[in-house]
Amino acid sequence: MTPRTPHTPRTSDTGDLPRLPPQAVLFDMDGTLVDTERLWWEAVEQVAGRPLTEADQPDVLGRPVEHTADWLAAATGAAAGQLAAELHREFAARVRTGIVPRPGALDLLDALAEAGIPTALVTASPRAVADTVLEALEALGASRFAVSVTADDTEHTKPAPDPYLAACRALGVDPAACVAVEDTETGVTSAEAAGCAVLAVPSLAPIGAAPGRTVRASLAGVTVAQLGAMVTRELPYELRVMSWNLWLGGTKVDDHREKQLKVIAETGADVVGLQETNGTSAQELAEALGWHHHQAGPNLGVVSRYPITARLGDPDVGFYGATGVRIRLDGGLEVDVWSAHLDCAPYGPYEIRFDGRPAAEVIAHEGGRLEQMREILRRITDSVVDDSAPVVLVGDFNTPSHLDWPDVEWPVTKAAAEAGLRDSYREANPDAVRDPGHTWSPIHAEHEDGSGRAEPQDRIDFVLYGGEGLRVLESRTVVSGAVKAWPEVAGNGWPSDHAAVLTRFGVR
Repeated sequence: MTPRTPHTPRTSDTGDLPRLPPQAVLFDMDGTLVDTERLWWEAVEQVAGRPLTEADQPDVLGRPVEHTADWLAAATGAAAGQLAAELHREFAARVRTGIVPRPGALDLLDALAEAGIPTALVTASPRAVADTVLEALEALGASRFAVSVTADDTEHTKPAPDPYLAACRALGVDPAACVAVEDTETGVTSAEAAGCAVLAVPSLAPIGAAPGRTVRASLAGVTVAQLGAMVTRELPYELRVMSWNLWLGGTKVDDHREKQLKVIAETGADVVGLQETNGTSAQELAEALGWHHHQAGPNLGVVSRYPITARLGDPDVGFYGATGVRIRLDGGLEVDVWSAHLDCAPYGPYEIRFDGRPAAEVIAHEGGRLEQMREILRRITDSVVDDSAPVVLVGDFNTPSHLDWPDVEWPVTKAAAEAGLRDSYREANPDAVRDPGHTWSPIHAEHEDGSGRAEPQDRIDFVLYGGEGLRVLESRTVVSGAVKAWPEVAGNGWPSDHAAVLTRFGVR
């Protein structure tokens, strides 16, 4: 069907796309914002007991304390732990005596703050040193950073991409739409591995030019517009994908269709994978929205503001299984989106929490859902154009995630991960304790059998993705409007017994 109103891309129409400011600017600290690289060099010379040479630079510049300590330990035979403590002490003493901002650094931070562009500090220094430098910068009038990532905050630090990826996740931005400012090859390697454009301002050692990299002598005179021009491609389109179990089409709640439409409008979803459609919900929602739709069997459907170019999977799929569509975005990229619903029984959290069954026995009972997932994964693999084609699998899996339970290796989500599908919610919210992301159930605080037992709350609805071209910017659960507990649900503003999951992707 033809949409009733044309869709406006979230950035701009295709063709001659205008350059936009970077989504964020990510600054290294030592040698980039402040002249501490020489202080670090002097501290290492003091601990090493000799002058350093150019040959020592790869193990000193841009490296965390632990790396340099291990390097010195191998050369001197001293204990690495003792050397690390001495390096910390010598460097901190020099930092406390006074730091000097690099030329142009404070002016650039002021310009970014005035333009409303968020900034992050991304350093291989430990938290204690970073906080000392941040306090000194604030005393000089530098704007506070929205995010700071230190060597203590990621499993791997520079030259691995982890610190820059962590900063981008915390800011909710696409690394490819950001500029990283660095002064060493180690830092440049980290930022480029994360996908950022790089402004290199060498401090002690030269840095060569490369695609996607700009090299300048200093930050003096650097403007926000120039940083925008360094982003090697226009800001991405956004694709908002939602998974939503409608709960028997929503029929348990008064005026359910209007409430469903309100949720889709308020979330800004572009494509919604539906479960429990009650046979006609996908068509009815699409007609009301002026969107495209696909309905498969009595239970599954997809609605999309973007054109559907192919329908995937078995059109006569039963109540449980999966169906898919291929949608074409405004820039021409095609994305496969699948909606899945797996068998609801037996339900593992009930077996563990109500019946006291051991994890091994519960996992053995997951065999039916596991085979359903393997069949879905086979169909996805058979349908994709090639291994790099972007694909999204959403759905109500009726099982928790192996990423959420430390002592239960739930096999269904693990099988999807082993097939190369990534969990967008857990990628955006890696702490399962702080951000549990429960989707079952917003209306069941107590078990439905009237026993008064607390209903297990779990994350059983997912937005998984694979291939290339999609990057997670944000993922969250959605419940809106008034929500009363079962059975007093007819007047609820939220027309489902599941929370929805909405993931915002950047699209290249």
